[in-house]
Amino acid sequence: MIGSIGSDFKNRTAQVPDEIIYNGKKFDLNSTPLETFFERYPEKKPKTDIISSANWRGYVAKFEILENEFYVTDIEITVSDKEHDSYPYKQKSVFKEVFPEASKVKLDWYNGILILPYGKLRNYVHMGFASTYSKYWLLEIKNGVLTEARNYNYKKFAQFKKRQFDKFKKTQGYKDLRESIKKDDPNYDDKFLDDFLKDFVINYTTEFLDD
Repeated sequence: MIGSIGSDFKNRTAQVPDEIIYNGKKFDLNSTPLETFFERYPEKKPKTDIISSANWRGYVAKFEILENEFYVTDIEITVSDKEHDSYPYKQKSVFKEVFPEASKVKLDWYNGILILPYGKLRNYVHMGFASTYSKYWLLEIKNGVLTEARNYNYKKFAQFKKRQFDKFKKTQGYKDLRESIKKDDPNYDDKFLDDFLKDFVINYTTEFLDD
């Protein structure tokens, strides 16, 4: 039920999102599904010599939902491009370096809720994926399969996060996560942690809890 501690808690700069195609449309993705894979296989993580504060993970991944299955279709890094002085950088696909024997890979190890914001930008926040939008798709993925999709406007999205947090707060996963964060920095007080986890509860839970 609990996801790994994501980057939102530590990122103090707005991050470049991954991308996903869902129902034939491209969306930004306010989730980082490949990070769980690279935590397990750190030697496979793409190496880049250009690290931006807007992209601490060092790559942009592209995903697609195909017949209710969750696939990664590309991984790009930024590299130097000496042929263009005005912008001496370009994107390079490193998908084959990570997955040399496939053109796309089903993420059958992945469990989580994907966040697809769209519509009007309501409030820009210069931290992680904290900016808010007028509409959201939430896609629940279990072992690489789309099990449920929900569509919310901003108000309903906020209400869902409250319900999700209220359920999460009753779990052992919530207690373990708080202890882990406080171990890294014991100066965080309880109210700050709860406010933060309420905002980002979807990143720390792997399924809809508000049934």
